[in-house]
Amino acid sequence: MNRLDRLQAILTALQSKRVVRAQDLATRFEVSERTIYRDIRALEAGGVPIGAEAGVGYFISEGYHIPPVMFTHEEARALLLGGKVVEQFTDATIAKNFNQALTKVRSVIDIDKRDELETLENDIIINPFSMDQKPKGFEELQIDQIKVALSNSKTVRFDYTSGTKGEHTKRDVEPVGLCYYFGKWHLMAFCTLRKAYRDFRLDRISKLIVLEKSYARHKHPSLKDHLDSLIQAAEVTVCQIEVNINVHRYLESHKYQMGLVKEEMGVETVAMTFAAYGIDTFARWLLMMCDQVTVVSPDELKTHLSSLVSKLVNKHN
Repeated sequence: MNRLDRLQAILTALQSKRVVRAQDLATRFEVSERTIYRDIRALEAGGVPIGAEAGVGYFISEGYHIPPVMFTHEEARALLLGGKVVEQFTDATIAKNFNQALTKVRSVIDIDKRDELETLENDIIINPFSMDQKPKGFEELQIDQIKVALSNSKTVRFDYTSGTKGEHTKRDVEPVGLCYYFGKWHLMAFCTLRKAYRDFRLDRISKLIVLEKSYARHKHPSLKDHLDSLIQAAEVTVCQIEVNINVHRYLESHKYQMGLVKEEMGVETVAMTFAAYGIDTFARWLLMMCDQVTVVSPDELKTHLSSLVSKLVNKHN
């Protein structure tokens, strides 16, 4: 990257965050911190009002802003792909807002890049085997309202339907964060009803409102710390299996979700080690491989798998 491009990129980075460290800029652009210091002085000489806080980083004075007017072909294509993903895996409000933002981006890019985006528009399809419909419940997940609550540390109230008993309860919660796993959006929050942290699936939430009541965000862990604590607290069982090498290639999209730790390729089989969070769930997953899998350990898994097979045989006899 030449210096002119780097100066523009540094200016964009400064506008994207409240404070940016010289060390982070040096790492991003693969230059020394001394080079970053010179670049900052060059921007200041060019009239950009950059402030500095000792031991913290650089910032642009409030009120100064230059909108980005240059996008590379790679950036334009990435934005288009991002829009396709957002459209499929968020709710209608988020998808609408992203598409409006993408329209603004299109308006400032070069003509040839606009033509390229229009060509690619119909050449990229996400989730093609869903009968042209989003997964159930994706239309009204109310992600936007939850983001407002997270940004402003506001309590959220909603009706919740549990997945096990189908119980309907009204909850007031203090949001910790949003995360997406196993094909669903989840809200991690402190529940004032249960007096504990809970995982709420967004497609089971209805009648959500953001209350005026604020909460002390610093009293709760960050989303990453909360998820790490859940993983550490979970009971993990080390399971070892051997899978026919012809079946192994079909496990690519599932093995990491099931807790794969390592695998060793053999001539006819693949030895796989998992850290499983539930013997029953893991055993039921193994059933789909039928006689193409052999359980090495633990004995508890062998016993449970045999029990499931017996129940299956008895049911169909």
